[in-house]
Amino acid sequence: MEDKMNEGIEREETVCANHVHETKERSEKEYRDMINRLSRIEGQIRGIKGMVEKNVYCTDILVQVAAVNAALNSFNRVLLANHIKTCVTQDIRDGKEETVDELISTLKKLMK
Repeated sequence: MEDKMNEGIEREETVCANHVHETKERSEKEYRDMINRLSRIEGQIRGIKGMVEKNVYCTDILVQVAAVNAALNSFNRVLLANHIKTCVTQDIRDGKEETVDELISTLKKLMK
């Protein structure tokens, strides 16, 4: 089971302008699911742009914006759950307790 939990946890750090960026290798399924969700959201955004260009009534646009917000929130929930199940769990096992502080900071940003 531990091998399954460690699957896709390989992360790499790169430094850019004195800021460390981590990357994570994702499984093909996780990657495909994320890209598909984002593509649908991108299509919804283009649809909203088209509605504005066609002078569609405000409340109709607002309903579509609410749908995009819901889709982004759903994407965030899935990504956050996966992050906790993989990266955070592994870092705690490895004794990197600062990851909990990072998670708390991320949650604060998400809850604004």
